[in-house]
Amino acid sequence: MSRYEDTERTFSALPPAHGRGFAGTWWGRAWLKALEDAAMDAAQVKAGRRLARAGAVGAVSVRPGRITAVVQDRDGTAHRADVLLEQLSDAQWDRFAEMAIERSGHVAALLDRDMPPHLVEDAATAGIELLPGMGDLEPECECGAWDHCGHTAALCYQVARLLDQDPFVLLLMRGRAEDAVLDALHTHGAAPAGDSVARPEGVDAAEAYAAGHVLPPLPAPPVLGDGPGVPPSLDTETAPPPGVDPSAVAFLAARAASEAHRLLAGALRDGHARQPVDGEPTPAQDAVRLAAGGPGAEVLDRLAQGSGRTRDALSVAVRAWRLGGRSALSVLEDEWAVESDTLARARAALDSAWDEDERPSLRARANRWTVVGAPRQLRLDREGRWWPYREEGGRWVPAGEPAQDPATALASMAPAAGDEL
Repeated sequence: MSRYEDTERTFSALPPAHGRGFAGTWWGRAWLKALEDAAMDAAQVKAGRRLARAGAVGAVSVRPGRITAVVQDRDGTAHRADVLLEQLSDAQWDRFAEMAIERSGHVAALLDRDMPPHLVEDAATAGIELLPGMGDLEPECECGAWDHCGHTAALCYQVARLLDQDPFVLLLMRGRAEDAVLDALHTHGAAPAGDSVARPEGVDAAEAYAAGHVLPPLPAPPVLGDGPGVPPSLDTETAPPPGVDPSAVAFLAARAASEAHRLLAGALRDGHARQPVDGEPTPAQDAVRLAAGGPGAEVLDRLAQGSGRTRDALSVAVRAWRLGGRSALSVLEDEWAVESDTLARARAALDSAWDEDERPSLRARANRWTVVGAPRQLRLDREGRWWPYREEGGRWVPAGEPAQDPATALASMAPAAGDEL
């Protein structure tokens, strides 16, 4: 008898599993597949699933080669159910330890309560089957069934939940408790608790690619919170280093959190994969994005200076950014030639919107059309939208949201005093 066979762990009864699956990890699903593929009576497996979901499985005892629990039928009758699993030999455990320490990622994964597919594959190559296969889960039950009954099936479903939380439960069934596994790794040259020698984490990229067919499915997309997170406070008693403004750093952290939240919201929308990918913003564009977050006066001055703008010019740029981001900022600051067919369609739309004696006269230059005798202007963006602009204090500033039709964009501007069309 192995010196490890007297090890036992007992897990309290788990609450009912209403509205959730029993196995979220790939190894938990592999455990249940061994049960479902081998059971002769599918109805008994379904009955066990219902019992486990209802919370009918009591405390679960796990020890080398055996799991045990008391399972109650729907009428309250209790039955002791056992499921046996063959233990690994001492020689197999030695090979497992040698295999694991060859790749630091295996040890790190186990300590993180993870069991990556390549760990199981490497073990199988060394002649060590960690996960059970068809027929490996041998049932024993007081109800007298010779195959898996509802009670042993319910026990297996409940153990799948335990395996999800801690793969060391499987290693205990195979014959070794967690401390014994870690002792063996240490004896064979590993230092699972951390050592002074830096070791690369993870696995070789070629190995990961080769194991792609056995990788678990991707997790569900993250749930988006109501707003960005709150960065840690920098208000400490320690004086900042020379040249570092804590308020500016705090502002940058807050804007980074806000931008991350915005990008995640966009990534979770339907059809995101079909949307074009924006290029990296220029420093001048990013300065406007940051200024749109409402920093203090000192930060605004630094952003204006760093982006080559005056404070007034930065203020107008922020106004455009808040209306339409980089696209609106490009309309504010850039000019480009417009194709002749686009010009013809725009003129036709404008001609049809007013009677001849009321039609405004516009002077076109590149993508900017200015109303003659009035402080109004239309600007075409590269997506084919027309932006309304108004002259204020000798400067053209955005005056509202864009429109696909130039006449609609022009009419959307409320007349100012002395402004006639």
